[in-house]
Amino acid sequence: QAQLVESGGGLVRAGDSLRLSCAASASTFRTYAMGWFRQAPGKEREFAAAISGSGISTYYTDSVKGRFTISRDKAKNIVYLQMNSLKPEDSAVYFCAANRKWLSRNEVDFRPWGQGTQVTVSA
Repeated sequence: QAQLVESGGGLVRAGDSLRLSCAASASTFRTYAMGWFRQAPGKEREFAAAISGSGISTYYTDSVKGRFTISRDKAKNIVYLQMNSLKPEDSAVYFCAANRKWLSRNEVDFRPWGQGTQVTVSA
């Protein structure tokens, strides 16, 4: 079964940077648009960023625009989320998923999902 595995999370201070990785086990993901979501404790999972299958087009939620960059290495079949100028409110479990509907920000249009990686930003 095709899988997505996130890594790169950790505990950092406000203003620091982290790069998350999402490694795909199946070659089919190379052609899929991909996305990152995040879920803070007690909150719903929210969209963060997405990238097209070609890697040329991207879109972001407003709260991360200008600070986060989504990219992909198709040869390695990995999608990245570079997170700069991190804030405490960025603390969450970050998930990657295949994007089944371009420009959607609704989690029902993303599947399958990885298991998530925890990001904690201290003040």
